Amino acid sequence: MKVLVVLERDEDGFVVAYSPTLPGCISQGRTREEALANISEAIQGYLESLRKHGEPLPEPLDTEIIEVK
Repeated sequence: MKVLVVLERDEDGFVVAYSPTLPGCISQGRTREEALANISEAIQGYLESLRKHGEPLPEPLDTEIIEVK
Protein backbone atom coordinates (compact mmCIF):
# COMPACT_ATOMS: atom_id res chain seq x y z
CA MET A 1 0.00 0.00 0.00
CA LYS A 2 1.35 3.42 -0.91
CA VAL A 3 0.70 6.19 1.61
CA LEU A 4 1.24 9.92 1.16
CA VAL A 5 3.63 11.27 3.81
CA VAL A 6 4.31 14.95 4.47
CA LEU A 7 7.60 16.08 6.01
CA GLU A 8 7.97 19.40 7.84
CA ARG A 9 10.74 20.81 10.00
CA ASP A 10 9.53 22.04 13.41
CA GLU A 11 10.85 24.96 15.47
CA ASP A 12 13.20 22.65 17.39
CA GLY A 13 14.83 21.38 14.20
CA PHE A 14 13.16 17.95 14.16
CA VAL A 15 11.65 16.57 10.97
CA VAL A 16 7.97 15.83 11.59
CA ALA A 17 6.30 13.24 9.35
CA TYR A 18 2.57 12.61 9.04
CA SER A 19 0.06 11.18 6.63
CA PRO A 20 -3.08 13.14 5.72
CA THR A 21 -4.62 9.79 4.77
CA LEU A 22 -4.22 8.45 8.32
CA PRO A 23 -5.50 10.99 10.87
CA GLY A 24 -3.37 11.08 14.01
CA CYS A 25 -0.55 9.02 12.50
CA ILE A 26 2.48 11.21 13.14
CA SER A 27 6.14 10.73 13.97
CA GLN A 28 9.41 12.63 13.94
CA GLY A 29 13.16 12.23 13.69
CA ARG A 30 16.36 14.21 13.87
CA THR A 31 16.90 13.63 10.13
CA ARG A 32 14.69 13.09 7.10
CA GLU A 33 15.77 9.45 6.98
CA GLU A 34 14.99 8.87 10.66
CA ALA A 35 11.59 10.56 10.33
CA LEU A 36 10.74 8.38 7.30
CA ALA A 37 11.79 5.21 9.12
CA ASN A 38 9.74 6.22 12.16
CA ILE A 39 6.61 7.13 10.20
CA SER A 40 6.87 3.88 8.25
CA GLU A 41 6.80 1.97 11.54
CA ALA A 42 3.91 4.11 12.81
CA ILE A 43 1.92 3.52 9.61
CA GLN A 44 2.45 -0.23 9.86
CA GLY A 45 1.12 -0.18 13.42
CA TYR A 46 -1.81 2.05 12.44
CA LEU A 47 -2.83 -0.29 9.61
CA GLU A 48 -2.41 -3.39 11.80
CA SER A 49 -4.73 -1.81 14.37
CA LEU A 50 -7.36 -1.06 11.72
CA ARG A 51 -7.21 -4.66 10.48
CA LYS A 52 -7.34 -6.07 14.02
CA HIS A 53 -10.49 -4.08 14.80
CA GLY A 54 -12.16 -4.81 11.46
CA GLU A 55 -12.00 -1.19 10.34
CA PRO A 56 -11.74 -0.40 6.63
CA LEU A 57 -8.39 0.70 5.26
CA PRO A 58 -8.42 4.31 4.07
CA GLU A 59 -8.59 5.10 0.39
CA PRO A 60 -5.39 6.69 -0.95
CA LEU A 61 -5.59 10.41 -1.60
CA ASP A 62 -5.10 11.65 -5.12
CA THR A 63 -2.33 14.24 -5.04
CA GLU A 64 -1.04 16.75 -7.53
CA ILE A 65 1.88 19.15 -7.47
CA ILE A 66 1.00 22.46 -9.08
CA GLU A 67 3.07 25.42 -10.19
CA VAL A 68 2.07 28.84 -8.91
CA LYS A 69 3.42 32.05 -10.41
